[in-house]
Amino acid sequence: MIIPRSIRRMKEKREHREGPWAHLFERYDGDEVVSLDCETTSLDVKKAEILSIGAVRVKGRKVITSERLDIKLKPPKSLSGDSIKIHKIRASDLADGIELDDALEQVLAFVGNRPILGYYVNFDIRMLDKFIRPRYGFGLPNKAIELSHVYHDIIKWKHIGGDVDLRFDTIAGKLDIPILERHTALGDAITVALMYVRLKYGVAPDISY
Repeated sequence: MIIPRSIRRMKEKREHREGPWAHLFERYDGDEVVSLDCETTSLDVKKAEILSIGAVRVKGRKVITSERLDIKLKPPKSLSGDSIKIHKIRASDLADGIELDDALEQVLAFVGNRPILGYYVNFDIRMLDKFIRPRYGFGLPNKAIELSHVYHDIIKWKHIGGDVDLRFDTIAGKLDIPILERHTALGDAITVALMYVRLKYGVAPDISY
């Protein structure tokens, strides 16, 4: 039986309301979101391992690149030639990677209870939950913002009818946003953040260093 995310979140909130991570379940009322991306060995959540995690904070119209995560993990045994063709990450690139437990703690501390933004963000959340839940007893309770849905709704509203091309490169091109280090976790996270600001405010993003 699959438990709906909202019901599971309520249950986990009750269980952890007195714990060290209780603040994650509090309602967020600020103006920040965290753009997050994971590079993995596969697109199958059940089989995939996380290779790197990138995240950057967005505050209003500003993409704050000075406040970011750029985490490399130790290379998993499942890292194969097929997956390397996609993300271009070799075992040697992860030689100075950190342990998964350290990475997860950094993610929880960095994201807090802010909304999580991403391109196919549910995949990234499910990947993180796969490892967070066994260790902490809860999954990420944050609100998720899917960039392609934001783009789709705005384009549909402006141009009624027809299909909307939701490919990453197409969205970036239509918004005149440069693609930064495609298929790197931090590069994709920053690019998504820039596209989100353009969609939300209709102006060139203000990048704060």
